[in-house]
Amino acid sequence: MQLNVNIQGKGFPILCLHGHPGSSNSMSVFTKHLSQRFQTIAPDLRGYGQSRCEGNFVMQDHLTDLESLLDRLQIQRCLVLGWSLGGILALELAMRNPEKVSGLILIATAARPRGSHPPISWQDNLYTGLAAIVNQLQPGWQWNIETFGKKSLFRYLIQQHTPATYNFIATEAVAAYLRTSSAATRALTTAIRTGYNRLEDLSQIQCPALIMAGSDDRHITPESSLETVQHLQNSQWQCYPNTAHLFPWEIPEQVIKDIDRWIAEHPTVVAGGEMGR
Repeated sequence: MQLNVNIQGKGFPILCLHGHPGSSNSMSVFTKHLSQRFQTIAPDLRGYGQSRCEGNFVMQDHLTDLESLLDRLQIQRCLVLGWSLGGILALELAMRNPEKVSGLILIATAARPRGSHPPISWQDNLYTGLAAIVNQLQPGWQWNIETFGKKSLFRYLIQQHTPATYNFIATEAVAAYLRTSSAATRALTTAIRTGYNRLEDLSQIQCPALIMAGSDDRHITPESSLETVQHLQNSQWQCYPNTAHLFPWEIPEQVIKDIDRWIAEHPTVVAGGEMGR
């Protein structure tokens, strides 16, 4: 299918892939900055955002969609940045199309993802619903953070309960959640149940990679992210203390600074001419 895509800036292309639930808007923490020097390409994956679909699909369909998107935009080579599910797709894309991927920035993801999330209670769901509703009405309200947010499932997604982080949740997370299709959820759930594990295949990836993780991530543990680093030949590891799965929304300035530094240290990942042609 033809994906809805948000394209910003000019220069070497950076393909930005969101997680589950998510959308192209969820990647603005990266695209707003990177598009000042590069061209950022942030699609809504199949079944997410405005890329609506009918009927069930499998995870491999995401890769077919992304390959078609790169062909449609006539992009021969790009840097790929992926968050959570987007990071897994970035790894798959690099293995399937090594000639097209100049480098990888992998956010809160792993080639053998493992979680440590505790069981969810009815109180968790209640507080999460209340926290989300109030936060939509008054983003970043400290009373809501203290009363509902810190008792909700947000406590496993973030560690730093700041108004700025809750503003990201209000403006970018809730809408993405509501527009995530049941087909997309089924595709991901089915893949997880099969025991996804691509560690032994990572030797196929030769391009530079930056892997970033939150020390308290319960959805994809930092240990599983580190395991991915240990199987990638040309990789760099960055783990942030007192953060969780949504750490780019907790410490955005630090994350962007570290991405900028890594790109400066690996100029080949953004070399090859405008639009990667």
